[in-house]
Amino acid sequence: MKEEISNWWRQALHDLKAAEYNFEGNLLDTASFLSQQSVEKALKALYIQEKHLLKKTHSISNLAKDLGLPSPLLVKISELEPVYQKTRYPDIAQKIPAEDFEKADVEEFINTAQEVIEWIEKKLKL
Repeated sequence: MKEEISNWWRQALHDLKAAEYNFEGNLLDTASFLSQQSVEKALKALYIQEKHLLKKTHSISNLAKDLGLPSPLLVKISELEPVYQKTRYPDIAQKIPAEDFEKADVEEFINTAQEVIEWIEKKLKL
């Protein structure tokens, strides 16, 4: 189980790094998606540690609530939650995903991912 937790955690860290890289390259939809993914994978790492199973869901809000994330982080996660679909499907918004993200919003997504990862890092026993 420890290896599975480590794998989810390491991929979460990689996704965050990739989000930052894409942000610098102005690929905002990709940076947004990877921010959401880094949070999802980090939460799953902690979920496996705490609950001893992998919860197959893309709902980072539900994972976060189950794990007792502090309320301010839950609010931020709720803003990041729709990014999973919004970045993948052109029928969600009026624009294609590649044209639908503002730099300031994406920077906030990355900041949220960093905060969640910092919180989880204190709890993980790797």
